[in-house]
Amino acid sequence: MSAPCEPRATAPASAPPPPVPPVPPVASATASAPAARRPALDWRIRFAGLSLIWGFSFLLIKVGTEGYAPFQVTFGRLLAGTAVLVAAMVLRRERLPRSARTWGHLTVAALLLNALPFSLFSYAELTIPSTLAGICNATSPLWGMVLSVVALSEDRPTRRRVAGLGVGFLGVLTVLGAWQGFSGLDLPGTGMALLASFCYPVGWIYVRRTLAGTGSSTLALTGSQLCLATVQLAVVTPLFTSAPTSFPLLPTLSVLALGALGTGLAVLLQYGLVQEVGPTTAQMVTYFIPVIATAAGVALLGEQLSWNTPVGALVVLVGAALTQSRPRRSAAATPVPPPPPGSPSIRPAGRDPRLPQP
Repeated sequence: MSAPCEPRATAPASAPPPPVPPVPPVASATASAPAARRPALDWRIRFAGLSLIWGFSFLLIKVGTEGYAPFQVTFGRLLAGTAVLVAAMVLRRERLPRSARTWGHLTVAALLLNALPFSLFSYAELTIPSTLAGICNATSPLWGMVLSVVALSEDRPTRRRVAGLGVGFLGVLTVLGAWQGFSGLDLPGTGMALLASFCYPVGWIYVRRTLAGTGSSTLALTGSQLCLATVQLAVVTPLFTSAPTSFPLLPTLSVLALGALGTGLAVLLQYGLVQEVGPTTAQMVTYFIPVIATAAGVALLGEQLSWNTPVGALVVLVGAALTQSRPRRSAAATPVPPPPPGSPSIRPAGRDPRLPQP
């Protein structure tokens, strides 16, 4: 939808960021503040690990649906992912949100960012290759730009971003083989995968508008959100599926790995990257996901790949990258002083550190 100090939810976009206290002299800082803990692994290694985890998620979904119903795959994924985040919250002594209003908004966020898109991808992969699902996931930045222009008044499009939107959707048509009349394409499955990617920016905008300034850490908010999504699937799954009569080994391991790694560990890696290198660099992982998903589907599942799929995917990624470009800051802009050593970095107002989860 982290380092020792969790970044807090920021103030609404209309409010200025909180003032940054002046940096104390080096001598007093070293004497009074403990040295910030450095992660054991370099951020580039964690970045590569996150790319691999999320890239293989579509293969794991495909294998999981070979033994379980789509809602069961999603429920198992959320249950395993929630267990990882709850364990992290306990170890870090995170407190759950206390406001009933916050829990209400988290319930909606859980539906938009977890329960609904995860279920849609599981259903989509009953009829479409995991490679196509991974490429559809890469369209999230394109949908995000369209929605941000409509819903976020401060986010004005530039010519480059509008061009990126056009390029991106041209890539989508290339992947789908529009000139062939979408021959051989399962339209319902593809539509569900595209709808799942559309859910993410809708959820991001909702979170940005409703959950800023709650006072809870991002880990606490996301852990609570996953708990609510798990409850939602626990209610829905029995209504559409019967209890499994067997637990085949490979699909079971795939679902557990999908949850523990792709939904649990990946979130922790993601927050650590956002805090260490910033959201701009961290979100670059999005562009590696379809590449890895395509390679995994072809190499391990034997999925067929025609020329238009990788070419169209490349065009989609170029368009998505253009839609994320921002104008350079004016040289006359007042620079913001850095925070004191060991304190959490202050992100721009209204920005949420969460990246799209496949």
